[in-house]
Formats: sequence, structure tokens, C-alpha cells
Amino acid sequence: MEAIVTAILLGIVEGLTEFIPVSSTGHLILASELLGYSAETWATFNVIIQLGAILAVIVLYWRTFWTVATGLFGWQQGAVRFARNILVAFLPSAILGVILIDQIELLLENAWVVAVALILGGIAILVIERLVKPADIEPGVSAMPVRTALGIGIIQCLSMVPGVSRSGATIMGALSLGVERRTAAEFSFFLAVPTMVGATSLSIVKHRDELTSGAVDWSLIAIGFAVSFVVAVVVIKAFIGIVSRYGFGPFAWYRIVAGVAALAWLAMR
Repeated sequence: MEAIVTAILLGIVEGLTEFIPVSSTGHLILASELLGYSAETWATFNVIIQLGAILAVIVLYWRTFWTVATGLFGWQQGAVRFARNILVAFLPSAILGVILIDQIELLLENAWVVAVALILGGIAILVIERLVKPADIEPGVSAMPVRTALGIGIIQCLSMVPGVSRSGATIMGALSLGVERRTAAEFSFFLAVPTMVGATSLSIVKHRDELTSGAVDWSLIAIGFAVSFVVAVVVIKAFIGIVSRYGFGPFAWYRIVAGVAALAWLAMR
């Protein structure tokens, strides 16, 4: 029963934090520490349930994905540019992820890194929000120049440090490069699909012996997957409205407060 509760809690944390700029991986690590769970034991679980949140993007934006897929067969320029931009932005993290997977997994066990990254990331968001110029790129993923997509992809690589936030890095990178808020957020959603599918696939391959030996409880993964999917659907729907009205400042301040609280708690353990 305790394991089921853990799976549900981690699924909620994943769904709540995957698409907002507060770092889902960082929160999963802190949740494991705070509740007394072994981050190493639940590491594979945490990676795989991210696919539940990714499925939420596919379900909510299925018309966009369908339009792009069918447009590619007819070589329609809008669909081609959309796919090109996602692919170009995905490649930097894909290449570095393969090269640095062992180093990345070591960081996944360090809650101190998460706490510091939360604080620094929050400060970075506040600075970027204040300094960023009005968007000079036409709204829409298809309208984005390829060099902008590549720049966002390179900046996304910072999120390999737990606590930085994949969505935060891509959204702030996009804003810095002249992309308007809604497009930046949606580009982050779309880019999450190949990025997280790739990261999960890499983790599954690396830990295939563990996954096939019976050491992993697939029923718990199914629970976490389902919970993260449902919660992510709600969060994605709300996120665009919050950002359009209030910007990213509230998430920045949350990061700073959460990071300071985490450092204090870790120091007193």
C-alpha cells in the first residue's frame, strides 16, 4: 500500500511540474528525499512516468500533430517548417544525452544540486522577464527561423542539470530569442515529445536488465503514468492562461522560495 501511495504522489508531482518552469525532475528528487524514499530506487520509475505527461500533450494537441503529419505527406511548407524546427531543437539534447547519460544520472541522486538550480533558475527567469524585448518573430512554431529553433535546442541542454527545468530552459530561451509567450510555451510542449521519449528510451535501454528481471514493479509504473497524464492535462490547459495574464514571474518566485526551503531542510537533516 505504501508503494502505491508513493506512485500516486510522484505521479501527481510529475504531472504538476513537467510543463511549468519549475523542474519536474528536481521536484521528483526532492519529493523522494522529503518523504524518505530512495531517489536511486525510484529513478527509473520517475523517468518512465514522464511519458504519461507527454501523452497529455499528444491528446490535447492531436489536431496540430495530425495536421503536421498529413501535411508532411504533401510537403506543405507549414508542416515541413514545424517538423524541421522541432527536429533541429531536439538534436543538441539528443546528442549530449547519449554522451553524458552516466554523468546526468549521477546528478539525479543529488538533492543539493536541485535546490541550488531552483534558486538560480528562478533568478534567471526574473531577469529575463525584465530584460526581454517585445517579440519580433511572427507567432507560431512554423514561423520560427531555423536558427532560433537551434538556439532554443542548445539552451534546452541546460536542463540536463536537475532543477534547471526543461520547460523553463526552452521557454526562457525562446523569449530571449524573440519568440512571443504563447508560442514559446507551446513550442516547449511540442519539443517535450521527442525529448522525453528519447530520454525515456535511453534510460530503458540502459536499465533493460533491471526492467526485465522483475526488479521493477510495472503496476506501480502504470499507476504513476496514469496519474501524471490526468494531472498534466489539467495543468497544460491552465498554464497558457496563467502565462498570458501574469507572465512567468510567479513561477520564478516559487522556484526561489522552494529552493531556499529545500536548502534549509537539507542543511538541518
